[in-house]
Amino acid sequence: MAVRTGAEYLQGLRATEREVWVGDERVASVADHPVLRDGAEAIAAYYDAHHEHPDEMITADPETGEPMAVSHLLPRCADDLRRRHVALLRAAELSLGMMGRTPDYMNVTFAGFASDRTRWAGADGGNAAGYENLVEFQRRLRRDDLSLTHTIVHPTIDKEADRIMDGNPVPLHKVGETADGIVVRGARMLATLAPFADEQTAYPGMPLPSGSPPEYALAFTVAMDAPGLVFLCRDSATRHADPLDAPFSTRFDEQDAYCIFDDVEVPKQQVFIDGDIGVYNSVMHAGPWWPNIMQQTTIRALTKMEFLYRLAGRMAEAVNDGSERTADLLGEIQTYVEMTRSALIAAEDHAETWEDGGVFPEGRAMHPARALIPVWMVRISEILRVIGGANLLATPSRAQLDDHRIAALCDEFIPGAGAVTAAERSQVFRLAWDFVGSALGSRNDLYERHYLGSPTRTHLTIERLYAAPNRARGDELIERFLTEVRNRSDDVGR
Repeated sequence: MAVRTGAEYLQGLRATEREVWVGDERVASVADHPVLRDGAEAIAAYYDAHHEHPDEMITADPETGEPMAVSHLLPRCADDLRRRHVALLRAAELSLGMMGRTPDYMNVTFAGFASDRTRWAGADGGNAAGYENLVEFQRRLRRDDLSLTHTIVHPTIDKEADRIMDGNPVPLHKVGETADGIVVRGARMLATLAPFADEQTAYPGMPLPSGSPPEYALAFTVAMDAPGLVFLCRDSATRHADPLDAPFSTRFDEQDAYCIFDDVEVPKQQVFIDGDIGVYNSVMHAGPWWPNIMQQTTIRALTKMEFLYRLAGRMAEAVNDGSERTADLLGEIQTYVEMTRSALIAAEDHAETWEDGGVFPEGRAMHPARALIPVWMVRISEILRVIGGANLLATPSRAQLDDHRIAALCDEFIPGAGAVTAAERSQVFRLAWDFVGSALGSRNDLYERHYLGSPTRTHLTIERLYAAPNRARGDELIERFLTEVRNRSDDVGR
């Protein structure tokens, strides 16, 4: 199939019957449902963008020579990373970074997995068959240009009891085998993009607790129409409005779903881990997965921050707010922009070659960004509220401004500063309100807080990975300085 068009993607959605629930109904067609079709159209636009920017977003499959999306690339040199950077940037620009789970996210993820035989096959090669299944799936993923969702987090039911996997019926686990596959039961969260995906993948999120039975150590992919696979979507944040009134909410609700596996059969050739706890606990935490995927997530975050910096500035300019307080807040956002940009440049410029030939951004620069970006994103939303103030709620609608009498009153009583018209002012503040105050804005705030995992765990990872070199460098500086101080002290004593 090579690189799909948006029309081909939507046709694929319509051809697949899946069990997706939204509100009080089971959805017959996600591509045509009133609260889902706009999200489906946004993903279709993502696929079309590849054909609009073929030089930047399409490359040749290394095995067949057929066209494939650059986000499927298995990086083998710094130039591969740079080329992927451009493709990921084009994808992020489509939603101004609002959609965190466009298909390039999972494309990059599985390209990284397929490049890491050392951990996925296991130290003793005990999971070699699972790794070969994964490699074959990555081939199919790039050649069919699929859209994937994933579930990697076990649900929180009882925080004390959840620490003990043995006999816990809620987390995803294997309950049996057939001649052609394994049978899995349980639940996982949270399947972002689920209604708009072609397949559901499951792989490790966190290591299993000590003493966990092997049936909880699973990784696989399964078709969205697999019997027993159920998706319970959160309340939709889609708004049926003029796009100028709700520019994000009329387009970019990528949805999130609670995923239930009600005795789902997974074909054997689609199983990547089946009971190997050692492999399960290593692939996400000892390998290149985080540095690899952080290129995509950091490019998306940087694009979003760059947009928000100017949105905050445009709000200030609309009311001629040149106060020192506002300048300070804008400078704070710009600081986050530049720190994110610097981390990305450092990570790519110091790219590392891993055991199996994959070239990925340097983790030393990426891990701190992983811990800080969620904090910065939440802070930027707060700054937008401060700069916008009550003006965020004084925004005539498109329909009101289309009424000649109301439009004239708005131009008289609620214009912007200088030559800014009432319509222009309303458009800027509505854009900001849809980002910080709408249902979709609230969902995205929650998403940014949690999608990169716990900052505490990231801090512990940074301490584990980089304590030795940072300690050695600090000790070197201290000892060098203390030696100089002792020498000067001896000179004074003489």
